Amino acid sequence: MDAAALKLVDFSCRTGAAPAFPYGLGERGVHEIAAAGHGDMPACAGFAFCAGLKRAGPGAIIWVSEHGRRRDFGFLAGHGLAGFGLDPGRVLFVHARKPREALWAVEEAMGCGAVALVAAELPGIDFTASRRLSLASEARGVPAVLLLGPRCEGATAAAARWRVRARPSAPDRWDPRAPGHPRWQAVLERSRTAPGAAGRTHDLEFDHETLSVHMVSRLATGASRPPSPAAGDGGDWRETG
Repeated sequence: MDAAALKLVDFSCRTGAAPAFPYGLGERGVHEIAAAGHGDMPACAGFAFCAGLKRAGPGAIIWVSEHGRRRDFGFLAGHGLAGFGLDPGRVLFVHARKPREALWAVEEAMGCGAVALVAAELPGIDFTASRRLSLASEARGVPAVLLLGPRCEGATAAAARWRVRARPSAPDRWDPRAPGHPRWQAVLERSRTAPGAAGRTHDLEFDHETLSVHMVSRLATGASRPPSPAAGDGGDWRETG
């Protein structure tokens, strides 16, 4: 799938007066995506693909994972990346044994001129390590996206922190027995670039047909619930921007 076909709906005002969603994620600085619960780590990866990695400039995307994350959640697959509209040929996977080695790999990757973005799966990060990565990102112009576990609560030097959880999909429009589009709830817990947006909750859905992310007006309460006849076709959700 041609990466140029990807689009991300802008959910904030387009006047230039305020930063737009996703507030620099994947474009500049170090951003954290923390799981709401242990089982939400895959949701963090999906949110990172749709809202962050696709915004990276030309060049390679380095995906670093440490042993504990791979043991619990497995490996990323090339066809899965293609399903989100990412060219698997752009992604280089680095497998680290320990979190410290993963952090080292992230910093080293930032120093490569051919790298557009670095993503890493980590159990957590302290202020000192995040400050080091933030300085490296600023100096080299390479953004970083850190996928962190649910225990990530303390202060760090990252530009922003998201808290992401998986949500039930709405029924497929054409086949209620088929899987629905992925949905996430993403809360912007803190942001240095858009402090006024901190605390906002974004209920999001990814459309595999249009390769775009949309905001939904309310979340499905169950994946198997049929659409309401009174709601009409697509009446349960809305797109803004």
